[in-house]
Amino acid sequence: MSDACGCSDDKPETESEEAEEALGFWQVSEIQAAAVSGVLLLAAWITSLTGSPEWLRLPLEIGALLIAAWTFVPSTLRRLVKGKIGVGTLMTIAAAGAVALGQFEEAAMLAFLYAISEGLEEYSLAKTRRGLRALLDLVPAEATVLRDGAEITVAPAELVPGDRMIVRPGERLATDGTIITGRTSLDTSALTGESVPVEACPGTEVYAGSINGTGPLEVEVTSTAENNSLARIVHIVEAEQSRKGPGQRLADNIAKKLVPGILIAAALIIAFGFIIGEPLLWFERALVVLVAASPCALAISVPVTVVASVGAASRIGVLIKGGGALETLGKIRTIALDKTGTLTRNKPAVIDVAATGTSTREQVLALAAGLEARSEHPLARAILAATQDRAAVTDVDTIPGAGLQGLLDGKTVRLGRPGWINPGPLAAEVERMQHAGATAVLIESDGNVIGAVAVRDELRPEARDVIARLTASGYTTAMLTGDNTITATALGKEAGITEVHADLRPEDKAAIIRTLQTRQPTAMVGDGVNDAPALATADTGIAMGTMGTDVAIETADIALMGEDLHHLPQVLDHARRTRSIMLQNVGLSLLLIAILIPLALFGALGLAAVVLIHELAEIVVIANGVRAGRISRPALQPAKPAPALEPAA
Repeated sequence: MSDACGCSDDKPETESEEAEEALGFWQVSEIQAAAVSGVLLLAAWITSLTGSPEWLRLPLEIGALLIAAWTFVPSTLRRLVKGKIGVGTLMTIAAAGAVALGQFEEAAMLAFLYAISEGLEEYSLAKTRRGLRALLDLVPAEATVLRDGAEITVAPAELVPGDRMIVRPGERLATDGTIITGRTSLDTSALTGESVPVEACPGTEVYAGSINGTGPLEVEVTSTAENNSLARIVHIVEAEQSRKGPGQRLADNIAKKLVPGILIAAALIIAFGFIIGEPLLWFERALVVLVAASPCALAISVPVTVVASVGAASRIGVLIKGGGALETLGKIRTIALDKTGTLTRNKPAVIDVAATGTSTREQVLALAAGLEARSEHPLARAILAATQDRAAVTDVDTIPGAGLQGLLDGKTVRLGRPGWINPGPLAAEVERMQHAGATAVLIESDGNVIGAVAVRDELRPEARDVIARLTASGYTTAMLTGDNTITATALGKEAGITEVHADLRPEDKAAIIRTLQTRQPTAMVGDGVNDAPALATADTGIAMGTMGTDVAIETADIALMGEDLHHLPQVLDHARRTRSIMLQNVGLSLLLIAILIPLALFGALGLAAVVLIHELAEIVVIANGVRAGRISRPALQPAKPAPALEPAA
């Protein structure tokens, strides 16, 4: 909370912890005190209606005042000792002034309503934080492990890396690990926001909180319960929630400067009263102005919204690094997307093979596989997956930026991109492959091109739908890729993106981002590692598919934990809505102050009326901010198969 607002920041640590652990509305100490104070005020009002003597009514009003004032006066005094003033200071002075004027009922009403607003504020913040920490409840209370050849049950905190964890169908994983034996489908919706089960088999990394679906698993533990993926999500978001954006800094600066200004103005009003000979009247008006100009609603307007919004996003598998990232995301109008792994599945596959002369497609693939046998390049994995045959190629060397070269039966054989190898009679075939969105590699034997292999990394099935939704929402989209221009343009057209930048190195992507930024605020969506320069350059960097990836989670402004692109327009809409709520709250708070000050100054409203209006407005601001915590998972969209490449003639 802002230093300019209230006094919650100065509660003893144990008291603050108790408030955060409060499970219900009535367990918040400020609400409890306000309830008791309200009962006493009601009793005092009833006694006044019945014509009871003052000695019976006055103790009730004083009791109501003392109980409600207990929620903010002690902490206000602690702040004053530290040289800090805030809204609590204004309220304390106003209550004390009302008592000095003998207006015990007004003072008690002020303290009562302020205690309610403080309690609601505390409850709303604690509730949103509890919603985030509820993710930790996804970890089961116990886990089954194999130790000394026997299955035993232990608490998740007792798990250590290397343990073998047994996870039966329907059970949740207690921590992160790698599957040793078993095949299953995992429900990771609580972590990634994706409701489609994920197929898992030996070697698959699995994460805490996932639900095992169909088959029993034996999992090797790779992380402690305190440092697993679920705990990291919670810790990172909690740590980053306090990072302030421009809207919050503006509200804080206004509030901090307004409080001492109000005190000076009140002193001048009192002095004016003495000058004109009506000190009591203007002293009372000064007290009313103190309350009317109180900026607590302004100071709390953004923090409540940010905490609610960030917590809500985390529940659907989106990590937002605090208010700064959230506000910036709400201003974004241009979205730059990396191709590989973002718009595409990052699972390239061979979709066509062309051969020349007496060579067959099988021979072309076998030679390509022989050259790629030891390569870790994604294209190599696609070629190796397309055939079981391997030509016995030796002395394979990598030619950076070009391809591979080796020997087969004493002849030089090569595999590489067009340009390094002349396509010759396959020029038309290569162009056809590229126009279909495939990457073409040529295979050459003894100086003669013998074939071409088309490898395509298919678009994600939801890519076109997501781009259409972004365009309909007014965003400009652009694709950035290191692939060749023809292939990139074809894939961009298939996805619905007209602005395509191809043949880019990492530093080139950053330069393109800077160019886009001259037109509109720009976000970059990438994998968080290979696109690091562009992600860092953009106004907002959005890393996709980062579940379990420490580097991406730590470096990105926004992290989409899952692989579903539908989360992108959803979080953009969420950020725009949140920013709108922030502006509404700030505008309402400033308008309230602007209206109440002259009404209070000229006596149109008394202390009780101003207190009531002011605190009701603060409740409205809090309630409006909590609306930012409403977010739903994206609806599943039917998969749209990518068009098949026409076979070579």
